[in-house]
Amino acid sequence: MTKVKIIDSSAVTDSSHGSPVLQRSLEERLDAGLILIDKPAGPTSHQVAAWAKDILGIDHLAHGGTLDPFATGLLTLMTGRARRLTSQVLGHDKEYVGVLKVGGDADMASLEEAINSLRGEIYNVPPSESAVKVQVRTRRIRAFEILDTKERLAAIRVACDAGTYIRTLARDLGLMINSPIQLVELRRTRSGNFTEHHCVPMEDLVDAVYLWREKEDASAMLRLVSPIDVLLDGRSGLILKDGAVSAVSHGAPLTRPGIQAIQGDFESDEEIVLWSMKGEVVAIANATRGTAEIPQIKVGEVAKPSLVLMPADTYPRQWRGDNSTN
Repeated sequence: MTKVKIIDSSAVTDSSHGSPVLQRSLEERLDAGLILIDKPAGPTSHQVAAWAKDILGIDHLAHGGTLDPFATGLLTLMTGRARRLTSQVLGHDKEYVGVLKVGGDADMASLEEAINSLRGEIYNVPPSESAVKVQVRTRRIRAFEILDTKERLAAIRVACDAGTYIRTLARDLGLMINSPIQLVELRRTRSGNFTEHHCVPMEDLVDAVYLWREKEDASAMLRLVSPIDVLLDGRSGLILKDGAVSAVSHGAPLTRPGIQAIQGDFESDEEIVLWSMKGEVVAIANATRGTAEIPQIKVGEVAKPSLVLMPADTYPRQWRGDNSTN
């Protein structure tokens, strides 16, 4: 659990403004929410996103982290204003399980030896059929192991940086052992803090939408559509007093008097999250002072918002220009 250091224990939040994250209505969640789908083999990630947008009847929906059509597993869908966090989702480290089919005369011992050498920072070139520009780049492989073998098949697990192409790893393994290797199955099991246990089949979303629209029962939808704020759970940042929430939601820099608490540790120039005292994400910001320095000062700027996520006027304006009334 991320540690929290209280800076102003006397600060209180007004219950008449904003709302605790898990108390948000379905309409609020669809305006800025997160749906974790268990993508089936067959459709592209874009097709799954278009299908979900159509069935939900909303204008704006995006996905984070493309899966090949044959791949299955965790696909993050973001509704409405949550699309502003697409880059955050794309940057999450990922984890996969898959099945390799080994051709030629290579044995599993040589395959395992090659896999052991493909850990740490490696070169990873997108396949020629990829939707991105083919260019050499490096990615970090945190874990790469064989889970099981059967005849010429090997079940594998890979934990890696975002943007790692598992098909490229399979190709490189084949070159290393001088035998063709085909990636015949692939499943994404984790993206950032989310795992496959958090995602649901597309059929569950269909059923939830039916209950919501035809039976006026939104309970299933409320379970499937999470508030945008859960995407940033556990990140280091600052918890703001109500007046500072109002100022930052209008794009103003955060000053020292507006802080109620510090969450986690960070240095100056790091990207942090700014929350309300109700746990609402207000903005992504660049820290101008680190956690060691902030408690030692009384005034001055501590963070500049780079991406405001809370609609302006969610909290009434209370500041006079320096957040000093927060």
